[in-house]
Parts: sequence; C-alpha cells; structure tokens
Amino acid sequence: MVSDDYLVECKINDDSDENSGGGEPIDIPPPPPEFASKAPTPVSITDPYGINKHLKVEVSNVLAEPARLRSIDQVWLYSVVGFERTRIWTYRCLTLLFAVPFALLCGIFLAILACLHVWFVVPCIQLSNTFLPCLRSLCMCAVNVFISPFCMSLALCCSQIAISLSNKDWHQMRGVAV
Repeated sequence: MVSDDYLVECKINDDSDENSGGGEPIDIPPPPPEFASKAPTPVSITDPYGINKHLKVEVSNVLAEPARLRSIDQVWLYSVVGFERTRIWTYRCLTLLFAVPFALLCGIFLAILACLHVWFVVPCIQLSNTFLPCLRSLCMCAVNVFISPFCMSLALCCSQIAISLSNKDWHQMRGVAV
C-alpha cells in the first residue's frame, strides 16, 4: 500500500467558463524522488549545451487570445501554422545566407587568435619571466650607482638646515603679507 506522502493532488480544469482562462495558475508540486523519472532529460541535437534556451519561442509566447474572446478555430489554426512556418523558413533562409560566411570569419578569427597566443603571447611571457630577474639586477645596480649617492648627499646637505622663528620674525612676516 502507498502512503499518503507520495500522493500528489492535482486540480483538473474543465472547459466551463468559470475554470478556463483568467483563473490563478495551478502550482503543482513535483513528484517524490521515488516516482520521478530516472530517464535522462533529452538533449537537443542542435543545441547540446543549451546556449540558446532563450530562443525557444512558441506561438503561445507571442500570440495568445483571451479565454472569452476567441476567433474561429480555423483562423487560430492557420495563424499558428503561418507563424511556425514563417519562423522556420525565415531562419533557414537567413542561415543559408549568413551561416557559412560567419562560420568562416569565426574560424579565421579563432585561428589568428590561437596563432598569436601560441607564437607571441606565451613566448613573451616566458621571456619576461626569464629576463626579468636580470633586468631587475641591472636596474638595482644603476640605482645604487647613480641615484642612491645623489639622494644621500642631498639628504646630508638638507639635514643641516634649521629654521627658527621668533615673535619678531612672525610680526614682520605678517606686516609684509598685509
């Protein structure tokens, strides 16, 4: 016997006016893990990584009639067929025009990028990692030979400077400023 924990209550709408259309959406909980499907979710053949999920558009996402105002069934059927066929054939025509040239441009761009990375970027990084310690020691040698003695002698010269102000000097400076 199945316990009540595994039962799921589902509200069924009939075609009467009170239950169709403008009501609240029904929140149906997922089935318990024991009864969930073990089969893997089907993967789209044309989009195996799901990059273009946002482009999966159906007629109901674009065209929708309210429940109370409905056109003739044949009009709706032909509208759906027209929408789907127009969407599919426009996509096919545009891919026929643009897919091959764009694929060629992407291939050329990625080939150039790979070539630059393999033959320029990585060697430059490796050379800089090899020669930076040498350049650092040369720069430190130049600083120690030329710049450091100059800065030390300037510091010794300036270390003997002493400034003292008295009230008399302060008043004279204030008088000149006014």
